[in-house]
Amino acid sequence: MSAHEASTPSGTAAATTGTAPARSADLALTHDTLARALRDAVLAQDFGATPDSQDGGKPMRHFPSLDLAVVVYPERGAPVWANVLFSREHPEGLIARIPADAGPVGEVRFVADTRDAEGNSIAWRPDSDWSAMRWTPLAGDAGPRMVAPYPASLLKLMLLAGLGRLVDQGRASWWQPLSYRGRERLVADWAYDMITWSSNEATSALVTLMHATGAIRREDGREVRNDLHRLFESLGLTTLRFANTVADGGWGNGAGSGVGQLQMTAWDTVRLLWWLDPTAPAAPWLRADAPRLSPESRNQMLHALEDQALHEVLSSGALGGVPGWVPGLPSRLPGKWLQPDGSLHAGEVSMPGDLRRFAAGGDVRFAHKTGNTENYVSNAGIVRGISPRRRHYAIALLTNLGARYAPDERCATTWRVPALGAAIDARLAAWLET
Repeated sequence: MSAHEASTPSGTAAATTGTAPARSADLALTHDTLARALRDAVLAQDFGATPDSQDGGKPMRHFPSLDLAVVVYPERGAPVWANVLFSREHPEGLIARIPADAGPVGEVRFVADTRDAEGNSIAWRPDSDWSAMRWTPLAGDAGPRMVAPYPASLLKLMLLAGLGRLVDQGRASWWQPLSYRGRERLVADWAYDMITWSSNEATSALVTLMHATGAIRREDGREVRNDLHRLFESLGLTTLRFANTVADGGWGNGAGSGVGQLQMTAWDTVRLLWWLDPTAPAAPWLRADAPRLSPESRNQMLHALEDQALHEVLSSGALGGVPGWVPGLPSRLPGKWLQPDGSLHAGEVSMPGDLRRFAAGGDVRFAHKTGNTENYVSNAGIVRGISPRRRHYAIALLTNLGARYAPDERCATTWRVPALGAAIDARLAAWLET
């Protein structure tokens, strides 16, 4: 069975140790073996047994939705990719069909997340009944249904890309002052805080800039222009949606945006990162006239992603002082956020413990963005090995495994998620560095 076919593979889950099954790890790296390794890695974590604080700490009633995509850049040979998807309707996992040019996923019918008339996210409640809900199509018109979870603050990666394009068009500057609610800062500084510690205020400030420049325009309460969508469509990333924000900076449920209006899928997210990564091979699905980033905008964007303070999802160095810590993707924690005692402080985020070992060690650098709410957690970024390690890949994960499943109030999600990150990285290291 091809790894490019949307299907439910047969087979049993791997052991919960996270070690790679022989049938994946002992074979050459191909689209098919990568897809099966990702699927096995997810099943190995037994996500369905995760305690749900909204249901008295009992195991979650429905298998969670996980959308996981990876693109690997071997030192020799063409890129290798895979996208696997899980949900209550597909607990054994689907392997997405991806064309030879790494174009859009086929034979999967994505629908947007949903909320009720009061603006509440309702699809993920313990007693939610998907058969009784109305779903809005997101992408694809055939194949198994996948409800695309709200990306939480991973959505800020879309805004960062839109900002880079706005600057490159000469409609804004990284170095211009931008005022928001009585604070004036450079656009670059707002963007840096939006990414590195996920400042919501900075996000709102940059949304006002999008409206002020006409990149997003509303008339009579309705969005009539959205240049972020034009950018994503020109890049073939049609599941990236940044819709219905408002001119005063509102982008949440209360503003009429938020859940169901701000959408991402893992495959289009890793392809956005592919477009951003200057050391990745040329993206084969892009037309010759597709937009390109200027070196200045690319550097500004990567600088913020590389200085990410919130290593708390696929990587977990920022949580090293939390009891029960589980290692994740072995990334180096940016030392700039550490205090003299080794604790972390970035903007409004503080983490306990002496984390200096994570700033001094690590196998890789992870330029990334996270997202986290009560119902959602997500993470996407570019992984590069720290010499002599040579691995290079992009990864994106979007799930409904938010803070309600966390074992500690300082955690973003269940420890199973960083364990998944560690397992995936170990398998890729075995393929790329042996």
